[in-house]
Amino acid sequence: MHVNRFRFWILSLLLFLYLAGVLIISAITLQDSKNKPTKPKPQYLQVSKLKHYELNFSGFKSPLPKSKINWCKELKYLVPPRPPVALASFPGSGNTWVRYLLQQSTGILTGSIYRDYSLLKNGFPAENVVNGSVLLVKTHEFGQNAKKLYSKAILLVRSPTAAIQAEFNRQSGGHVGFASPLRYKRSKGKSFSADWEQFVYDKLQAWKQTNLDWLYNFTGPTHVIFYEHLVDNLENNLRSMLNFLEHPISEELFNCAMERKEGIYRRKKRAIVFDPFSSKMKEKIKEEQERVYEAIYNFASPTKR
Repeated sequence: MHVNRFRFWILSLLLFLYLAGVLIISAITLQDSKNKPTKPKPQYLQVSKLKHYELNFSGFKSPLPKSKINWCKELKYLVPPRPPVALASFPGSGNTWVRYLLQQSTGILTGSIYRDYSLLKNGFPAENVVNGSVLLVKTHEFGQNAKKLYSKAILLVRSPTAAIQAEFNRQSGGHVGFASPLRYKRSKGKSFSADWEQFVYDKLQAWKQTNLDWLYNFTGPTHVIFYEHLVDNLENNLRSMLNFLEHPISEELFNCAMERKEGIYRRKKRAIVFDPFSSKMKEKIKEEQERVYEAIYNFASPTKR
């Protein structure tokens, strides 16, 4: 009887000592982890808002997401970074196509002040990167605060009729889709819907303000590219952009970009059986277009220095 009781107390004591040891070791480990200094994030990771890609000075540490686009060269960040360059334009002016062409012809990522998830997932993983680690940064904004980040700018200008309709299509059908003809249609005896008419007049003013503000109020070097000229003479205008960006031209990459110039983000033409612009709309559009184009042509050169 006494032997059994003695064994019980011995086992209880051993169990107590074991548990006490575990608790002491756990406490020491936890204290060490609290006292251990944490390694700060590199500055370039703090600047970038990308959450899914860890960047180092040699490019991507983790691979880019799979894309439907067949790139001429694996896309990387600029190393070393440089002062940011803006790609300024009114929406619908072809900025996604320009970014595609520049990425194909350089192998360098382009950024954006926006976070367009459809672009982020397919071809433009540097969406929302606005520092000098990208070739240039897309923006549709204007005003003092919109311009102060950039050292130089490419101003992409498209005719207001085409740009406004392209933006209407984008808002209705995405980057390559189209607005339904019903969205333009007459309502209660009017030629066109009130929504479409208001859209035209509002966007026309935004088109004018965007282009004139960057033209007159941006103090850095500015290179003006007309979308229509880019379409008609892609090779020379693409070279002029690369020269303005002071990026060395690889003829191999450039030729590859020319072979793949269409990409997947250039909206195909689609014939519509009616004119979406009334005579009143056309008159106002012509007036504002002439004002902006005159301002552009009054510069001695497309590039102001």
